[in-house]
Amino acid sequence: MTRRLVIVVRADPVICGHSGEARCLAEVALTRGFDDVRIVTWPLAALEAAGLPLKPLDRVLPYSPGITVERPGPVGDYRVPDGRYLSGLIGRLVELFTDGVPTVAMSLYLSPHAIAVQEAVQVARRIGPAQVTTIAEAVGSDITNVVRDCVDSGRFGAAAHILSVYLAADHCVAVSEYTRDLIVASAETLDGIHGTTFAQQCRERIAISYPAVDSWSYLSLTEDGVAETLARRGLSRDGYVLFLSRIASAKGVDDLIDAYAGSRSAERVQLVLAGRGPQEDEVVARVAAAGLGERVRVLTDVDDAEKPALMAGSAAFVLPTREQPEFVETFGIALVEKALAGGGPIITCATGGVPEAVGDTALLVPQHDPATLRTVLDEVICDWTSDQRAAAERRARAHALQFDRAVVFDRLFAALTEPPAVPVA
Repeated sequence: MTRRLVIVVRADPVICGHSGEARCLAEVALTRGFDDVRIVTWPLAALEAAGLPLKPLDRVLPYSPGITVERPGPVGDYRVPDGRYLSGLIGRLVELFTDGVPTVAMSLYLSPHAIAVQEAVQVARRIGPAQVTTIAEAVGSDITNVVRDCVDSGRFGAAAHILSVYLAADHCVAVSEYTRDLIVASAETLDGIHGTTFAQQCRERIAISYPAVDSWSYLSLTEDGVAETLARRGLSRDGYVLFLSRIASAKGVDDLIDAYAGSRSAERVQLVLAGRGPQEDEVVARVAAAGLGERVRVLTDVDDAEKPALMAGSAAFVLPTREQPEFVETFGIALVEKALAGGGPIITCATGGVPEAVGDTALLVPQHDPATLRTVLDEVICDWTSDQRAAAERRARAHALQFDRAVVFDRLFAALTEPPAVPVA
């Protein structure tokens, strides 16, 4: 082995756009001179215990030969369950960083993945030579769930810790301009209270690296393949509106149900709600209460192989995401995937980093506004011509191609050839 890439992330089978991003970066790395590519993640039992939404285990797509997925087991006894798994992760990273192979280590999510990488790097450099370059990628929940919450609750130490870990990386990236602005704003608040200097460092250090998407899975769709997938699900092309995301309050699925109820669209097309999440039972109950049981399908077992076809076959794709204290859509990977797949237009809300994901190619509605959403949905389903649909599809796909995994990988790793900024002590 001469060159290694290690990605630390919540990997498959977790339903998460950044799980797919890690897969994309790993696959491209095999074509860019890395002969040892590893995704280091959590044991399945730990993921299940955390209550994370998971894909069907028997239908997770395999990785290419040359990509190794490692799930280090816990270390220690049962009295410290969370720390045991983190110790196992850090310990394995120390071993990888000290075996003499030049390594790039990338973490997706600061807490706990960047923390684990930084701890392992410090140990590796303390006990011997370690040729490691680190990339820390921040996502929105790192700020909304960690830093901002700590600032709001007066927990200075935890916020200072996570920002210090982030800035200690050789390369700091964020998944969107919006995310970078969110980090800087939170750092400014912290600086104003405690006299620290995190905000200026963040302005100087953080670059943008948009999530990587496997364009080929969407661009290579065939009519027969789409038809076969839809037939298995009892669906027809352009016969349904699709929501495909985490079923959670911040995704606005309740607004979509309310918009669909009583719409002209409901007389023409079904509504398909695909995904997993904490509000599955509430969504089923809401559909029943609205008397839509015959018109709405809730699919909790959609796998990665059929997702592109479901997107391509839809009459419209709706993600009415909205800002909540614990979550803001800091990019919108599913929106890019849908744009690449083709099919009907995208309807969403201009929250967080969504405008960066869709540009001017989607129909934007105010968040938490079912009435306006209903109007726009009826317009595209009932009134748009085939020419309008085709033009929207072309524009959306052209915009989304900039997020192709090879383009994103090459842009990100080109920065590694430059000397990194001096890390903060």
